[in-house]
Amino acid sequence: MTISPSPRRAYAAASPSHRRAYAAALWALAYGALGAAWALGAPGYPWGASDPDPDGALSILAWTTPRFGWAVAALGLLTAGTALALTRRNSRRAPLFLAWPIAALLVLVIPDSRLMMGVAYTPLLLVAPAFGWSLGGATFADAWPWPVLNQLVCVLGGLLLAAAALARAGGQARGSWFTPERGRVAVYVAVAVPLVYCATRWAWALGFPLGVSEEFLAEGEDGLWLAGAYLATFGALGGVLTLGLVQGWGEVFPRWIPGLRGRRVPPLLAVVPAGFVSVIITVAGLTYVRWTVAGRFSLAEWGAWLPECFWPVWGAALATATVCYHRRRRNEAPATRPGR
Repeated sequence: MTISPSPRRAYAAASPSHRRAYAAALWALAYGALGAAWALGAPGYPWGASDPDPDGALSILAWTTPRFGWAVAALGLLTAGTALALTRRNSRRAPLFLAWPIAALLVLVIPDSRLMMGVAYTPLLLVAPAFGWSLGGATFADAWPWPVLNQLVCVLGGLLLAAAALARAGGQARGSWFTPERGRVAVYVAVAVPLVYCATRWAWALGFPLGVSEEFLAEGEDGLWLAGAYLATFGALGGVLTLGLVQGWGEVFPRWIPGLRGRRVPPLLAVVPAGFVSVIITVAGLTYVRWTVAGRFSLAEWGAWLPECFWPVWGAALATATVCYHRRRRNEAPATRPGR
């Protein structure tokens, strides 16, 4: 008599690639069930009239109603089936061709620029009480309302599916494109692209109308441009950290970090945040590209929108640099690793 293993033991015995696929399938079934609940009248539908999206300009789903939950449920079933198909080695390549578009939809299309704003302002909200800053009464609830948290949930599902697809396609020759040389070029691009945005926001904070009119500059004298300068500084510091993907201090902790000096930097310590930032930067940039195509901007005010249109280039370069860094660290000789 054969006794089937429990689901927990079966999951534990599965390969890492299969675990990612099972996690993506579980996410898809749960989110699909949530979509069906919204369609049946459950509260919490994150788009349409319930989304605090000014004039419906941010989200591509601003036009939808809770009945759209049925489409969400259908997408959940399709995603779950695709993820489970990735675990079958004897299946054809169709699951990969489905997995990538679905992952791109969840990671790059459904979210909007508010996801980046929430991430960027979270450190400021954390330190504000210590310095007595009121920030105009802004709270975490303002930075992370449910519609924005829902975007984070969608990105999580898309990344799970992408990870499963990558594991399925692992070991194929196309991965050799991510060489250390391309990684170095990508890092330089990722550092250079945001500097135009930084220059405009720092100039506005200092009272110089770089790329905008005097009237436009006057509209933000109540502190708006200081917030813009904060975001610019946040981006510039991110550029400095990006250099760690090709510098020695990105592999070994420098001397000035007590308790860690001389130790190897765990690759995921760099890969996870850099990969996530590449996603939210790309998403924010695509929002501005969409607005530009729709004719929402004036050429005379180029400083307010043109630098952001290059953010997808920034995000793609950062993602490329991150993959190259991960591959280089993964291929380290065992003798160079600590404890060997």
